[in-house]
Amino acid sequence: MKPRLIVSRQMPSSVGDRIRAEFDCPHPDGRDMDAETTLALLEETKAEALMFTSHLKLTAEFIERLPARLKIAATCSVGTDHIDVNAARVRGLIVTNTPKVLDECTADLAFLLLLGAARRAREYNTVMERGWRQGMGMGEMLGIRVWGKTLGILGMGGIGRAMAARARGFGMKVLYCNRTRLPPELEQGATWFGDLRDMLPQCDMLSLHAPATPATQRIINAETLALLPKGAVLVNTARGALVDEGALLAALASGHLAAAGLDVFDNEPAYDLRFRDHPNVFFTPHMGSATHETRRAMGFCCLDNIQAVLQGQRPLTPLWS
Repeated sequence: MKPRLIVSRQMPSSVGDRIRAEFDCPHPDGRDMDAETTLALLEETKAEALMFTSHLKLTAEFIERLPARLKIAATCSVGTDHIDVNAARVRGLIVTNTPKVLDECTADLAFLLLLGAARRAREYNTVMERGWRQGMGMGEMLGIRVWGKTLGILGMGGIGRAMAARARGFGMKVLYCNRTRLPPELEQGATWFGDLRDMLPQCDMLSLHAPATPATQRIINAETLALLPKGAVLVNTARGALVDEGALLAALASGHLAAAGLDVFDNEPAYDLRFRDHPNVFFTPHMGSATHETRRAMGFCCLDNIQAVLQGQRPLTPLWS
């Protein structure tokens, strides 16, 4: 008899095919479910496992209502700010995430956002969509060269290090702010700062790769933005909660920031439409991991964790040991 699984978000077809083969699941391709629908289906099917993404908030109240037979909740994400980890631990629920498999693709998108913001890609695209038809003077619509600039990275985990590797390919000097300094083999010549405020004045460009925690909540705000040099570029592919969006909009409007590349927002998907009014904002709808290869790898990581737990083994990527 196959183990019972509920998947509360639509998944790639390759992941759905594996779910069909290995699990008893009413919606093997996933179905977007809210909390109440998910709880009802878990109870109805007597499922032993839940596979979900950041759309479903595992609050303390939600976790308390989970059926006792549920053994594992596997989030198809590296971020865990949508999970009350302490409540899950107290409940005895095993929770896993999908680290490492999305590092390269998220860094790809981060560098795309950096290039698109610095080189005015959104504005150039608008010109082309309107038909062009008029030449540009030598001093018109000039962007910012990325090559050789200094890039500051907040959060030097896997994605931050992958971003640094791309920056080195563009001849950039890499600075990073992390709670602890990396060993030389991971640092790869980057300069460590223990205090973000010391790093910011030296950054031509700043890319955010830190998790959303109480310590990083609104860490980019009016005060820290003011420490960046005038004309800097900000990129965020981490979490919207890291940024005070009102302060960011003000910095863009004043010209203190030349541009921003954003994949994440404080309120998703109903993001603040004032960003749309700034042509110097190059943005995407939270798609850092959105490639066939990475989404398949994320889904398979979840399923590997689920299979391990249901077979009485240790999960591969638990949130705690």
